[in-house]
Amino acid sequence: MNWRVLTVGAVVTVPLIALLSAGFGRDPKLISNELEGRKAPTFSLTTLDGDPFSLESARGMPVVVNFWSTWCQPCKIEHPVLMGAAESYGPAGVQFVAVLYQDDASKARAFLNRSGSHWPTLEDPGGKTAIAYGVAGVPETFFIDKTGTIIRKVAGPVSQEVMVTTLEQML
Repeated sequence: MNWRVLTVGAVVTVPLIALLSAGFGRDPKLISNELEGRKAPTFSLTTLDGDPFSLESARGMPVVVNFWSTWCQPCKIEHPVLMGAAESYGPAGVQFVAVLYQDDASKARAFLNRSGSHWPTLEDPGGKTAIAYGVAGVPETFFIDKTGTIIRKVAGPVSQEVMVTTLEQML
């Protein structure tokens, strides 16, 4: 009887372990994004200040859409890169916009008051915009060209090198 239990346990456990271990060693940042090369999902959201913002209003200019949260440590590490890029490329016509992901607007306002911001931060009630973009976690950044096509997605913090290279390509 003990052999039956052991055999059944092995039959169930071994394939499960094989399935789960198949993902180890793979960098999730290297997973391709089905949206790259496609039109960016449009959205109309409200800024933390209560103003309306629509992706359509930025049509004709490059756009950087960053999904972030105050509870996300990599988002805080990435923030200075975004600040520097917005200072350098905002005057060249690049629109930066942040979408708050599963977070409280008052916490976001407090963080941005301390750390600064050169772009609108949008609330995403119900996470509909994050779902449309396939956001699996934060930070995730989407680079959208002048025609409204997503040319690059970065999962995790954007490096200075990737930011500059991608923005130069977009301009």
